[in-house]
Amino acid sequence: MDGGRGVLRSLGDQWSPAPARPSYAAAPADERGVVRSFPALVRPEAAKFSSVLKAPARRSRRSRRWARLAVFGGLSCKRGFGLVLALAFLGMIGAAGALQGGQFDRFVAEFGSLQDQGARLVGFGIEGVTIIGTKELSEDEILAATGITTRDSLPFVDAAAVRARIKQIPMVRDVSVRKLYPSRLLVEVNERAPYALWQVNGVVQVISADGMAIDQLADERQSRLPFVVGEGANLRVPEFLRILASAGELRDQVRAGVLVAGRRWNLVLVSGLEVKLPERAPEAAFATFAKASREMRILDKDLLSVDLRIPDRLVARLSSDAAATRAEALAKKPRKGGLT
Repeated sequence: MDGGRGVLRSLGDQWSPAPARPSYAAAPADERGVVRSFPALVRPEAAKFSSVLKAPARRSRRSRRWARLAVFGGLSCKRGFGLVLALAFLGMIGAAGALQGGQFDRFVAEFGSLQDQGARLVGFGIEGVTIIGTKELSEDEILAATGITTRDSLPFVDAAAVRARIKQIPMVRDVSVRKLYPSRLLVEVNERAPYALWQVNGVVQVISADGMAIDQLADERQSRLPFVVGEGANLRVPEFLRILASAGELRDQVRAGVLVAGRRWNLVLVSGLEVKLPERAPEAAFATFAKASREMRILDKDLLSVDLRIPDRLVARLSSDAAATRAEALAKKPRKGGLT
């Protein structure tokens, strides 16, 4: 007991957990008349500790506002990220549908690829194609071969591919393709010059000096070119020209050279006479024929062919009419020692 006859009890005996919402009303008296209040049962150390725990509840309004903003901001970021993912997913679905349905291909066919569209937007579209070096070919033929359209852009044009397409034109020997930024393409063409005419399988074509067929005969002016006939004759035009050079004034009378079995030449004259040349030294043989033609006026006779393949011999074949006339003349000619 204390001095006032109060009962001294241990706080541990009186300690009980505080309810969720403690009441500060006076409790009823116990047997000895001691009135106990629940706050009085809290130890000073525990009270101090309780005040420390409750300190965050007394933060300023600004701190609470910033806390709310942080929470709502985090929620907004999460919602925004989810929206981006949803839009990306829908975009992927739309792109896949466009690819599968062919809409994207039609879009590219009409407006060009995405990279070309971007390049055109910044000023790198192809505004013109400059073509130089053409003589027989037209600019439209070259432009069509390039495959360039208004949908293309200069940075993404494959110059090597354009060059390869132009070189597919038979008359083009070589070509260069250069980009002139920001918006022009330069095409320089080196054409094959018409060199001779070549007939094979009934078709007459214009060929270049290297034997390449560059066009079909369509112009009357090209009919004056040297004319060769036969398989492989296009590769032996220089040999034919050397034979013509040995003919002298008879050169203009040669209509065509026919390559026989890839070994020797037959010359067809304007009159229709066929001159058969030997495989060896054809130039010398034809020079001999030209001389005999002047002296014997061979071209004025009704002959079908002259064979020069036998050295030092000239074998002529008469036409059917000439042969009949000759036979008739021989029949009327008196025989030696016979009756008239």
